[in-house]
Amino acid sequence: MVRRRSRLSRSQDFQRVYRAGRSVANRYMVLYFFPQAADQAQKETSAGAQTARVGFSVSKRLGSSVTRNKVKRLLRESFRSLEGVIKPGFDLVFIARTDLGPLVEERGLEGVRGKMVEVLRKGSLWSEEGDGRL
Repeated sequence: MVRRRSRLSRSQDFQRVYRAGRSVANRYMVLYFFPQAADQAQKETSAGAQTARVGFSVSKRLGSSVTRNKVKRLLRESFRSLEGVIKPGFDLVFIARTDLGPLVEERGLEGVRGKMVEVLRKGSLWSEEGDGRL
């Protein structure tokens, strides 16, 4: 699971990232990202190391609730495994596109993880220290 303080939970946090942030995409997902608010960064710095906060959005167009929940679980697990190599200090929102459903069925976690790495690199959010890990 993604730690509680590493999650975006309020609607206004999602809206801020959508409206003021930048986006990158591939065929399978869209990534919106925005530098964290100064007050949030101060809270995290005083509480420990600053990390990226993340939210996920999976539309009903992707399929049944079972399919959507499976996709969300794999997105969370992929993010959790990559959390150490993502540049800190950003709020991220991953939006699943409809092509992600068949990818999940075909390639599972590794497929989702690979596509997540692809969009993180496109957005220059991949830290160089982390390249040796994959």
